[in-house]
Amino acid sequence: MSVPLMLSTSLITLALIFYSLGVWSERIARYLKPWHVAAFWCGFIFDVSGTLAMHRLAGGQFNILDLHTLTGQIALWLMLVHAIWATYVARKGSEEARTGFHRYSLFVWLIWLVPYFGGMYIGMTG
Repeated sequence: MSVPLMLSTSLITLALIFYSLGVWSERIARYLKPWHVAAFWCGFIFDVSGTLAMHRLAGGQFNILDLHTLTGQIALWLMLVHAIWATYVARKGSEEARTGFHRYSLFVWLIWLVPYFGGMYIGMTG
């Protein structure tokens, strides 16, 4: 395995770890805490970094009509909206918003898993 491939897969896996940690700990606590927000942002940043590294490996070519690229873009945008919303709720949201936030988190996480495991499958099968 090449160094750029190891780097990109490591970054994407760190995104999985941080994002999963944020989503599941927030869901279990049923209350949005500042460190959950930090985990969401770390997951997003690692995902963007890993995606850019994968983009370089692909020679700067992405086919937007490709299912993996399309689901990856949807997941990234949802993660961004999720992190921004979490930041707002943690800073200025009501207690009701902080306790109800977990409902949306799981949805975004499940959508995010599609390109994660899809990319893993593509990588293993060529």
